[in-house]
Amino acid sequence: MQRRTFFTLGLASIAGLALSGCGFRLRGFDETATAIDELALTGPDSELSRLVRERLEASGTRLHDGADRVLNLGQVDVQRRNLSVLDSGPRDEEMVLRAPFSVQRRGDGAYLLDQQQLEVSTRYTVSDANLLTQEDLREEAQRQLREAAVRQLLDRLHSLPR
Repeated sequence: MQRRTFFTLGLASIAGLALSGCGFRLRGFDETATAIDELALTGPDSELSRLVRERLEASGTRLHDGADRVLNLGQVDVQRRNLSVLDSGPRDEEMVLRAPFSVQRRGDGAYLLDQQQLEVSTRYTVSDANLLTQEDLREEAQRQLREAAVRQLLDRLHSLPR
């Protein structure tokens, strides 16, 4: 039994050395969140735009109105639908957040990302037995959706050329 364990650990360490020796690296491990040094942010005042602003600033992007690139955020649309057949007892619901955005160069007005759409969804279960927590569950689902939408937006901004 000890030989088998030793053999397994030996193979695992050899595999680890082989992966590191061939240049295997985690994608995005040592890169910044965005490739944009400065950016202007326009759009309606919402929780999503506030969160985008915070994350961009935390990643080192300078936000100011005179920047060469403009991130245009559209109106956030949150839809909720019932996935269950019954109207009583525990029910599964789905919440979908959609937000249009584009990235435009200020100098010539060219779109670097034209009419893109952020779309994220989540599912949760509500119950008539506990009416007080239904709104808490829905608010938590919206918070998670905003976080996921911001991550998706930052991933798309990362693909922009410098």
